[in-house]
Amino acid sequence: MANVKPFRGLRPPREYVQEVASKPYDVLSSDEARIEAGDNEKSLYHIIKPEIDFEPGTEENDPKVYDRAVVNFKKFQDKGWLVQDDEEKYYIYAQTMDGRTQYGIVVAANYKDYVEGRIKKHELTRREKEVDRMHHIEINNANIEPVFWAFPTNPVLEQVIADTAKMAPEYDFVSEDGIGHTLWVISDPAVIKTITDAFEAIPYLYIADGHHRTAAAAHVGEEKAKADPNHTGKEEYCYLLAVCFPQNHLKVMDYNRVITDLNGLTDEEFLAKVAEHFDVEEKGTEIYHPACLHNFSLYLGGKWYSLTAKPGTYDDNDPIGVLDVKISSDYILRDILGITDLRTDKRIDFVGGIRGLGELKDRVDSGEMKVALALYPVTMQQIIDIADTGNIMPPKATWFEPKLRSGLIIHKLD
Repeated sequence: MANVKPFRGLRPPREYVQEVASKPYDVLSSDEARIEAGDNEKSLYHIIKPEIDFEPGTEENDPKVYDRAVVNFKKFQDKGWLVQDDEEKYYIYAQTMDGRTQYGIVVAANYKDYVEGRIKKHELTRREKEVDRMHHIEINNANIEPVFWAFPTNPVLEQVIADTAKMAPEYDFVSEDGIGHTLWVISDPAVIKTITDAFEAIPYLYIADGHHRTAAAAHVGEEKAKADPNHTGKEEYCYLLAVCFPQNHLKVMDYNRVITDLNGLTDEEFLAKVAEHFDVEEKGTEIYHPACLHNFSLYLGGKWYSLTAKPGTYDDNDPIGVLDVKISSDYILRDILGITDLRTDKRIDFVGGIRGLGELKDRVDSGEMKVALALYPVTMQQIIDIADTGNIMPPKATWFEPKLRSGLIIHKLD
């Protein structure tokens, strides 16, 4: 069962929410955050990317940067830019992009569910990124940013979402990137109980985005529990901040590849090797999008090609073997281009589907890259299947949009 509870959210008064709210810390560089924050002293970037308060080039993990986060977090509360709710509540958070809206329930989730495998992951994490977020959580004694989870569609929670969406929201605004953000506060004790009980009937939650933040927050809860001689398991530090979406609300976007060279091959030699495991069809100069699972789009030498994987290159009965990211990694990146480690090889870069296939064309046409490969996006069900079987998704396989807006709700650990 999923062990969640309402909590006293720390959040901006309505008149400040657009000034406070920001993109997540890990989707933009320090320089980009510095530009976005500008002269806005209320921007959450001053807490989640506090290096922007120092000279450009200041390292994100410099001790003075972490210290500044604490100072700024206190400042936001002292000035009333962040105010804590008097009572424990749940929240419904809706995001609208390109006319499609997804609704998530904002909860405090118990760290033991992660430690004991009831919150399932599909990606590996890097220790240095975990340590960074752990330290940020510890020194602020708060989950400043939420994590992004999914759960199997539940009719009770769908009804709660539908009923809530008919009411007047607490926040309703469009951010500078065109994404709509709407938030409702749920304070009715009966509805709160309904949400808690419904989650208790859900056996597993699934991390969609935010594996490092989830791991870091769970580790902080675990360490605080060990250090507390009076630990009961009900302390606020046992919980982390999550926005949980019904799986049918979510759309996973493609995550595409651009490569610097052909590993010593000519264009013709490369295409001939690709044709050993794919049916190759030239599509001309107009952008070609992958049409279905096991169909890929290749851009090389000013032309687009359709690649259809031949039987034997995939296994539709295996949660990993069915994935196009594995097919392309094995038969093109590894076997032809000699790229074996997608996390560290400098010859490859990755482009989220939000940027469109035009971004792939531009990077190849500019001469920066030699070839681009676009993949058909994975589904949320594929991610769940992989997590349920204890497998790990190949690197750089999923891209979720829209990203959660940070600063709408913060969870304090005391």
